[in-house]
Order: sequence, then C-alpha cells, then structure tokens
Amino acid sequence: MEHPAQIGHNSKDRSVQITVRLFNSVAMNSPHLPAQLERTYPVGTTIDHVVRDLSLPRKDLFLILINGRDISSGRVGDLNISREIEDGDIVAFSGPVPYSYGYGAPVV
Repeated sequence: MEHPAQIGHNSKDRSVQITVRLFNSVAMNSPHLPAQLERTYPVGTTIDHVVRDLSLPRKDLFLILINGRDISSGRVGDLNISREIEDGDIVAFSGPVPYSYGYGAPVV
C-alpha cells in the first residue's frame, strides 16, 4: 500500500492503531477478512487508504462509521473517504441495510 504524505516534520515514524469492523455485504464479499480486525497505519492515513489496503469492494460500501458516527454528507454515494483516521478510531464499513431495530443495522 502506498503510504500517505507525512504531515509535519515530527510525524515521521508515527502511527495510529484502529479497529475495523465489517458488516453486511462488505463482510460477505470480503471472505479473506475477519468481521473485526486491528490495523496500524502511518499518521495521515485516510479512509481511502484503508479501503484500498483491505481490498474492500467499493461497490458494496454504503455506510462508513467512525466511532459510531456516519461520516457521509447525507447524499447517496458521498462517503467522505478522504477523512483521516485517528489513533483509537473504530471504523465500520457496511453495505446497504434498512435502518430498523433488529433488522441488521450495524451497531458499533
């Protein structure tokens, strides 16, 4: 994976550790990955880098949550994959699901 450009002179060799959780069609279409995994990335890594690193099927990405918050703009297909991750983030990737109690809506 191509590493992002370092931010600032003191970020060299710094890293962030995140938890990644996969739901619905993203999990089903990524059988090479467990439903939850820990990853370490350089400072400045974006969601796009994580998606490419994990080889997640972009066609299945419908919802991306960071620490339980939807990072999309509210427009269908606008997932804000340029957002940088921070140390300790829990990043959840989900395919489309109906948002109703007990019907498979992701819980992070």
